[in-house]
Amino acid sequence: MKRMYVSLLASTLLVALQVANVHAADLSALEKAAKSEGEVNSVGMPDSWANWKGTWADMLSKYGLKHMDTDMSSAQELAKFAAEKENATADIGDVGISFGPIAVKQGLALPYKPSTWDQVPAWAKDKDGYWAVAYTGTIAFIIDKQQVKDAPHSWADLKKGKYVVDIGDVGVASQAASGVLAANYALGGDEKNLKPALAFFAELAKQGRLGVTDPTIANIEKGEVQVGVVWDFNGLNYRKQIDPKRFEVVIPSDGSVTSGYTTIINKYGKHPNAAKLTREYIFSDAGQINLARGFARPIRAEHLTYPADVKDQMLPDSEYKNARPIADQQAWEKSAKMLPRLWQENVMINMQQ
Repeated sequence: MKRMYVSLLASTLLVALQVANVHAADLSALEKAAKSEGEVNSVGMPDSWANWKGTWADMLSKYGLKHMDTDMSSAQELAKFAAEKENATADIGDVGISFGPIAVKQGLALPYKPSTWDQVPAWAKDKDGYWAVAYTGTIAFIIDKQQVKDAPHSWADLKKGKYVVDIGDVGVASQAASGVLAANYALGGDEKNLKPALAFFAELAKQGRLGVTDPTIANIEKGEVQVGVVWDFNGLNYRKQIDPKRFEVVIPSDGSVTSGYTTIINKYGKHPNAAKLTREYIFSDAGQINLARGFARPIRAEHLTYPADVKDQMLPDSEYKNARPIADQQAWEKSAKMLPRLWQENVMINMQQ
């Protein structure tokens, strides 16, 4: 029996080694093909966002890949891929998660599963590898401690406070709309029923505690925002740029929403192997840590060991225990379209003059 067990264990190890060798061979071939292409051009992946600057610097130093980016929105990126087709000038783009399935449906994406694929949660990837979320954003509070002594750590705390809360323009900003959904999750609602969040913010408006200031870094620095509802990567970035001691950034403990950004490899791109290698690198430990340096939370966060300087600027994993991704994307897209009108009718009508 013992001999059989040892034999079985040896066979299992042999298979694992063979698989590892296949992956290594595949990566070696991919690296060689990418180097021969010599460049990778992107859209929506500028130096200043999510520390893409560090990624592109590594792609050049490690693989000799030159790079150029044109910044644009997710919708513009896919429109560019579709319009240019075989005359493609871009190889890869970074889009909001809801645009991943759209790219697949429109036949614009090229599949590639990085070697760390199994560590990417199911909700954050296409099963065939056409898209995969590399980093996430979760709705958070940024609190100016100079003005707010009883810092809120939940939506329930927020309701009991005495300070003004700024969420931004719900009719225009994706961040603001996501803030409404985050509150809705915490209050028992879902993507179809926004009544709990609308009632919550209506109550803040009646109390004169719902502000109309956009929680941008400039307004926050000037002290015009006491508590802002923002993406965690924005809050962490603002805190570091202005004064880490002055601000606290927290994920509401009673619930929040997590969204993400996915790379789309252009099916028509001139440098497909360079684009695949770029995705491979983005999902590696080094690539994920690069994103964290830009305040984006890596999708593989639980599998990473951050350098001290990066760890100091990120929130601990425990902060995210009650944050969750959108369960029904189609339902949320419908609700999001109705939200500007619902916000006016249910919330803004209660704003004190």
